[in-house]
Amino acid sequence: MRRRPRTRGSKNAVAALAVILAAIAGGTWTLRQQAPAPPGEVRAEAGRTVSRVLDGDTLKLDNGERVRLIGIDTPETHDNQKLSRDVARRGSGREAQLAMGRAAADFSRILLEGKSVRLEFDVETKDRYGRTLAYVYLSDGTFANEQIIRQGYAYPLTVPPNVRHAEDFQHWFEEAREQRRGLWR
Repeated sequence: MRRRPRTRGSKNAVAALAVILAAIAGGTWTLRQQAPAPPGEVRAEAGRTVSRVLDGDTLKLDNGERVRLIGIDTPETHDNQKLSRDVARRGSGREAQLAMGRAAADFSRILLEGKSVRLEFDVETKDRYGRTLAYVYLSDGTFANEQIIRQGYAYPLTVPPNVRHAEDFQHWFEEAREQRRGLWR
């Protein structure tokens, strides 16, 4: 049996397939094509701009996507059921919680609105409301989730299985409270 020689077209097809397989193995698929990451693997998506800060821990991107920051929880900015739960849990009044929510949203707005960001994902990429769950980084490398809690505008919120930075968030929260930053003044 005589083998047919490879043609240039088949070499290109093999090369293209190799590039696709390398991209899959390297974790460079877009969010909607990715399966959950193996432990220790970081998946990211870059090149988005924050068009609006909806509240201290939720953003809207230029493509309309809503992003919920993983690991942090800021006070509410509107009267709703979560505000009622927060008031009961934290032992403060509604108006105090709303004022804290506005301050947190203002901090996030200054930090993020109009800025180019990179999203990193943990195990889950969506929450029950359809929002993208992400760790958000500014183009200069600033870790936005960290800055919001470290400057005293958020509580730590650990929702397994998204726990990559849970210990850090707890530490930064305690540090902000001890040093009376942000909402803890």
